[in-house]
Parts: sequence; structure tokens; C-alpha cells
Amino acid sequence: MTLPLHKYNDTQPFITEDGSEIRELLHPRHHGNRQQSLAEATVYSGRRTALHRHRNSEEIYHFLAGQGTMTLGEQSFAVGPGDTVLIPPGTPHRLHNTWPMELRLLCCCSPAYDPADTEILEAAD
Repeated sequence: MTLPLHKYNDTQPFITEDGSEIRELLHPRHHGNRQQSLAEATVYSGRRTALHRHRNSEEIYHFLAGQGTMTLGEQSFAVGPGDTVLIPPGTPHRLHNTWPMELRLLCCCSPAYDPADTEILEAAD
């Protein structure tokens, strides 16, 4: 029987449509799960992701390190380690890293992350 364990360093990071660096920890394209995806996202110091929304996916962000500002719809608020944010489908959102270190978070998407589901509303900087 194959273990359902996937090693962190076996997955290479890539840059998503919103400008963040993503490492897919579990994704149906690669790991055999079906309904959702789990990724680690990194936004580097001083960077801001593109304002975007996902037409179909609900996302959950859980912050691991760093500090920043989350824009969610019409609201903006501070986020940091231990904070968790629910992003309903169709809700515009972005992250701004306001800290001198990486802003790192876990991102769970259901259904699984699909770049075709991302609509960019305003470019990253």
C-alpha cells in the first residue's frame, strides 16, 4: 500500500495569476485527492498580490508567519500568525505584506485551485 504522505520538498513552487508564490501541498492533478487543494503561499516583503476573485472556489487562508493587510470585498484588516480568513466564491481579495519578512499562509480551495477560475481585477505590485 502506498502511503498518503507527500514530502514538502517534492513539490516545486510557482507564481500564480495573483503574483504570489505557491507550493501545492495537495492537488488533484498530482496527489490523488478529489475535492479540494491545499497550498502554501508566500508574499514577499513589500509586495501586494493582484486584486482578484475566484468564480467557483471557496478559499480558506490560515496565516503562519509575517504580517500584512488583507483586503476582502470592501473591508481591509490586519492579518498575522494564527489568523484564519474565509473567502467566499466571487469575493474580491488581495494580500499586502507590510512586514520585513515573508508573509506565509496555508490556502485551502474547494473545489481545487484552477488558474482558469481566477479573474484579475487589478494588477499586483
